[in-house]
Amino acid sequence: MAEVITHSLFSEFDINLFKSGKHYRLYEKFGSHPLTLNKVKGTYFAVWAPGAKQVSVIGDFNFWKDDEHLLDVRWDGSGIWEGFIPNVEKGNLYKYKIHSNHNEIVTEKADPYARRCEHPPNTASVVWEDDYKWKDKSWLQKRKQNNSLQAPYSVYEVHLSSWKKKTEENRSLSYWELATELVSYVKEMGFTHVEFMPIMEYPYDPSWGYQITGYFAPTSRFGYPDEFKFLVDKLHENDIGVILDWVPSHFPEDSHGLGYFDGTHLYEHPDPKRGYHPDWKSLIFNYSRNEVRAFLISNALYWLEQFHIDGLRVDAVASILYLDYSREEGEWDPNEYGENKNLEAISFLEELNKEVYASFPDVQTIAEESTAYSGVSKPVFLGGLGFGMKWMMGWMHDTLQYFSKEPIYRKHHQNNITFSLTYTFTENFMLPLSHDEVVYGKHSILGRMPGDEWQRFANLRLLYGYMFTHPGTKLLFQGCEFGQSEEWNFQNSLDWHLLDYAPHKGIQEVIKALNKFYRAEPALYENQFVPDGFEWIDYNDAENSVISFIRKGNEPKDNLIIVCNLTPIPRENYRVGLPKKGVLKEVFNSDKKKFYGSGTYINKSIKTTEHKWHSRNYSTVIDIPPLAMVALKYST
Repeated sequence: MAEVITHSLFSEFDINLFKSGKHYRLYEKFGSHPLTLNKVKGTYFAVWAPGAKQVSVIGDFNFWKDDEHLLDVRWDGSGIWEGFIPNVEKGNLYKYKIHSNHNEIVTEKADPYARRCEHPPNTASVVWEDDYKWKDKSWLQKRKQNNSLQAPYSVYEVHLSSWKKKTEENRSLSYWELATELVSYVKEMGFTHVEFMPIMEYPYDPSWGYQITGYFAPTSRFGYPDEFKFLVDKLHENDIGVILDWVPSHFPEDSHGLGYFDGTHLYEHPDPKRGYHPDWKSLIFNYSRNEVRAFLISNALYWLEQFHIDGLRVDAVASILYLDYSREEGEWDPNEYGENKNLEAISFLEELNKEVYASFPDVQTIAEESTAYSGVSKPVFLGGLGFGMKWMMGWMHDTLQYFSKEPIYRKHHQNNITFSLTYTFTENFMLPLSHDEVVYGKHSILGRMPGDEWQRFANLRLLYGYMFTHPGTKLLFQGCEFGQSEEWNFQNSLDWHLLDYAPHKGIQEVIKALNKFYRAEPALYENQFVPDGFEWIDYNDAENSVISFIRKGNEPKDNLIIVCNLTPIPRENYRVGLPKKGVLKEVFNSDKKKFYGSGTYINKSIKTTEHKWHSRNYSTVIDIPPLAMVALKYST
């Protein structure tokens, strides 16, 4: 039998923290760690498998033979198996062969803490370490300001596999190539952040990355872990923040993954009513188990610490919060108070956010949460879940429903476009037009717009103009920024050739301009989460389908007047009530020719008069282009 030397990276304090669920740097202890022990080079292995009676490391260094390298079980009841194997080094492939105490079950598992995995469909873990030298000190020093809730926050959501492909080679871009092409594009477009759909290792491409088997490993599809760090570094060099989609809600049943890990329900809840997700055919983490909570929180901190990530968008929070999520009567059991809330999961999310913000106060956690659960983005000490922001799914649904209607009918649905302002300041909301809105027969965002070609593109420009002037941060999925015509297909590259056509180029130009406008105007971001930042002028003009409002900064001189004409009929000499006298100038018009608009209705110097309108002492008249957003600002 090959040699395994008894060795441990765990102190007694580590073990106590792990058992109590309070060890948040488990990646420093578990997994494979190349090191030198008594002048012998090799690798230390540690895995949690309390249901096992034997655990061995199998790999390309022992011909994948069981019983060759048996790990030692700790005496302290922690369920940790560990040992040092000489001559195993960076690049070696391995798995854990686990003989269970339960029904003589034998499993072969990838390392839950592996820092690199084989390229799918291969499933082994890879012994790995890197000594990447970060160059983003300048970014980290100003990250608190750039990530602030009072800063412009415009996110470009990216699926790395399908953003752009090398068609002649039938492959996606590598991390290395993305560090040039994606970074330069995002900078040119003016987005402040990118959000990557899950890049943790996943076996099944059609899952888009949301069924994870390697929680600590960037997917090998695009290169090595240090090359992903290089991509993050290049984004930071160009003042672009990086958000990762993070999936603590469920994981797949693949035989090499976390499911039934040691022959028992180790990571998943043993009760199928709480441990199995009927929609996604996947397993749900057991949030009541201390070691599982520590695993997940350690994973979140791992990406923030080791990869300098600036934010985590937490997937499917509603499915975590509610015991009856996507379940019929009789398919779920209430909690101890007879309610449908998952109390252990809620406690986990609170603990997660407290630890993230304690360790990294200059990052953001963002909840993809679709219900009316109260206090998602309120601090834990105020009774909230502690997220920095929450996706505004209601705004997305109402807005897309409104814009899909023929303009002649919009006057009957004015409430759809104004209702969001009745609750927009109850949370720190991010306005998302995400990947979920351009798949499964929903059409592309452009494909939802009614009318002839000119009207469809004008509608889309108006939608984006309304989005960027509505309170809240912004998120736009790849392709939406140039009016992708077809639904997103994860197997194909975006249709970049569409930029050869003026209407699509116009959409791209309006997004560039809106990002620049958002960054340049404090009224659009300084008070984006508080009522002080917004005031209606008029939301009642349903007959003309026109809405008008004021966006307010900390200084009155920064305030903006926003007017949206939601029909293709130009509104000439349209009177708007104003807060004070003075001269206004037009600072944005989504109907400009460079945006593929008509360019016909441009407001130059606009003087107010003492003409009462909209319950205000002053007003003016302007020309509002068809299907357009116009922004005005006092110049004197």
